Amino acid sequence: MTEGPLIVQSDKTLLLEIDHPLSGEARQAIAPFAELERSPEHVHTYRLTPLGLWNARAAGHDAEQVVDALMRYSRYAVPHALLIDVAETMACYGRLRLETSPVHGLVLHAVDLAVLEEVLRQKKIAPMLGARVEPATVLVHPSERGHLKQALLKAGWPAEDLAGYVDGEAHAITLHQDGWTLRPYQQQAVEGFWAGGSGVVVLPCGAGKTLVGAA
Repeated sequence: MTEGPLIVQSDKTLLLEIDHPLSGEARQAIAPFAELERSPEHVHTYRLTPLGLWNARAAGHDAEQVVDALMRYSRYAVPHALLIDVAETMACYGRLRLETSPVHGLVLHAVDLAVLEEVLRQKKIAPMLGARVEPATVLVHPSERGHLKQALLKAGWPAEDLAGYVDGEAHAITLHQDGWTLRPYQQQAVEGFWAGGSGVVVLPCGAGKTLVGAA
């Protein structure tokens, strides 16, 4: 147990003390998986949600990294039940995968056959799926791709979408900074983006979002 900046509560809320010297480091550590709810002056409130944890899993973070971040920066002992819930929730991601088959086109493939059997019994999901071409694989019409992903998300089995992505040609693009530099807040936005691995840049009109994106 350390005097960290974070208080992890059993209701899955995280309280971050902004005045703590490690608050910035802790904020970057929890940003990939925790959703910011309130940000008053001294204490910011985050929440752990299934969607946030699944998004983190999709971005390459695993449960061990999430648990490590919570325990590293928590001021008090992290509730054991919460840690188990984090691991179980993140384990649901990727049991089902959307893939492109060279023979059948778009398919839903199950890493865990029991999960596929479960979703096939659900009235809202079954009509979106086609014939079963293999024990763990069913056809998916391309027009149902988005609807199916949403339905699986609501059912608690978010699919890993591996279909339809093609590597494009890399272009050598650089930003010439002759005679000018990014403003401090623009540089902070760039650093925040890269620290999390991805993200959304939100700035007022005319604040230079294009430059942040190019940087």
